[in-house]
Amino acid sequence: MAALFKLSTVVSLYMALCACSPATAPQPGAPHADGTVNNGVISYAASDFHEPSPGRNGGTLRVSAASDAGSFDIHALSNGNIQWMGRILFDCLVYQDEQGNISPWLATSWDISEDGKTYTFHLRNDVTFSDGEKFNAAALQTNLEHMRDPATKSPLAAAYIAPYLDGKIVDEYTFEAHLREPYTPFLDVLAQSWLGMISPRQIREAPKTIAEHPVGSGPFLLQSYTRDQGAVFTKRPGYHWAPPVTRHVGEAYLDRIELSYVPEAMIRFTALESGQSDFALDAPAQNAAAIRANPHLVMRSRIRKGNPSRSMTFNVEQAPFDDVRVRRAVAKAIDRDGLAWISGFGEFISKADFLAANTRFYQPSNDALAYDVNAANALLDQAGWTGRDAQGYRTKDGERLKATLLTYDNPAFPASVSVAIQADLKKVGFDMPIEMLPLTRVTERRYAGKFQALAAGYWHTNTPDGLFVLYHSQSISTPKLIGQNAGKFRDAELDRVLSAARRSRDPVELQALYGEAQKRLTETVPAVPSVESQVLTAYSTQVKGVIFDTSHNVPFFPSIWLDRGQP
Repeated sequence: MAALFKLSTVVSLYMALCACSPATAPQPGAPHADGTVNNGVISYAASDFHEPSPGRNGGTLRVSAASDAGSFDIHALSNGNIQWMGRILFDCLVYQDEQGNISPWLATSWDISEDGKTYTFHLRNDVTFSDGEKFNAAALQTNLEHMRDPATKSPLAAAYIAPYLDGKIVDEYTFEAHLREPYTPFLDVLAQSWLGMISPRQIREAPKTIAEHPVGSGPFLLQSYTRDQGAVFTKRPGYHWAPPVTRHVGEAYLDRIELSYVPEAMIRFTALESGQSDFALDAPAQNAAAIRANPHLVMRSRIRKGNPSRSMTFNVEQAPFDDVRVRRAVAKAIDRDGLAWISGFGEFISKADFLAANTRFYQPSNDALAYDVNAANALLDQAGWTGRDAQGYRTKDGERLKATLLTYDNPAFPASVSVAIQADLKKVGFDMPIEMLPLTRVTERRYAGKFQALAAGYWHTNTPDGLFVLYHSQSISTPKLIGQNAGKFRDAELDRVLSAARRSRDPVELQALYGEAQKRLTETVPAVPSVESQVLTAYSTQVKGVIFDTSHNVPFFPSIWLDRGQP
């Protein structure tokens, strides 16, 4: 780990820079996001996803990230780091193109039965894992079983492939996947990093080693890893099976990636500004204006597909959130523009609906839950919370209108956002104390349903089916499944529409069904969206070939190369 830039060095550097050249403060203005907006829908240029021309081989890219995922077992994680880390170490069966259509990767082609329940994958015959194991039909079967094995404790991969029943090895490079029911998003979810391929030998013989010593088929190898400090990745010799749609051919250009975990936002910024770091995966929003003003740096702001970031989820089985009028009142009492500024310093886009603006079939409906204090007060009156106690909080039958907000401090949902929510709700007479715990404790209580309201980071998927995963009654946790419907929300109409969307292949019908689902969510309010899920990255102008993964909108590292002014 000696090659990584040291935290102490960066701290000293930060203090020196602060003394002589303070960072430019962000100025109020329109939020920033790459892409083109048309009627509320955001799209990106095709060139953002295609390697423009071959790059130069060699060099070490020094990268910073805000936090450690704590593991490299992609099947057992929901941490956002896996979106980009998964593309460094692993490959997926298929890939999305810039239009959201499915294109080949480890699978060259596939057939879907007329009833939509059998998928036949035809696989490449030249792919190996870094331990020498072949990628073939048996390897694919082993990976699918590992994803859904209860012992894996998968919070995402298992949920995404829940309709998968079993598989059949037709021949060495042909595999049949059998589903319990038609599941149109099946190919889409298989394109996500959480569903990448791990060496079947490692899964069979040493699954516990995946966390710190993963064996994938990807463009880089993990050379070393120190928890909460960093990792070093080296080029995989002979790699030649990048997704064709990226237009990258052959091995990665970089020799090494040196990753350092730097939780302090200002230190990530000053390391980048000084040249100690080349690439900030979690570029600090508070320094975005200074980054944009620096001619030697590039700032990128991208929206993740799926669901909005920084939502507050209600436990609808517990009072007072078992009353939809209270849930709606809370949603309308929160000033999302204020939250966007507090968390994003003018970078983030406020959000009052349930799909990200670049997700297929997104239909803007921000008005339904728009900030309106008068409407919030009227709804609480209708719900019977008409009394007031000595502190000015609403009461009913002698009890105060009160609920605890469970959260943790993290870049995705900083403590200041929870405090702002608390202040907004106090204005309408709602008492919301904050309980801040370590992430591990919050995660335990989330899946156990032991909370009244939960403030957490983003939820991500590359299809609108994320609405099913988050809000369908089948997504409530069971002893055999870690479900993502943490609030235990049940609504028959929403279930009907989302189930129908899983069965349909007709784009016109899907547009209508997902439109109904989005409207129903604004009526039933199982959660309060706050801002779009934006990923901010910044890098030196010496970093070339930066394109973005189409599923996650994060950098695609095999295409990146360095131009340091020397051959």
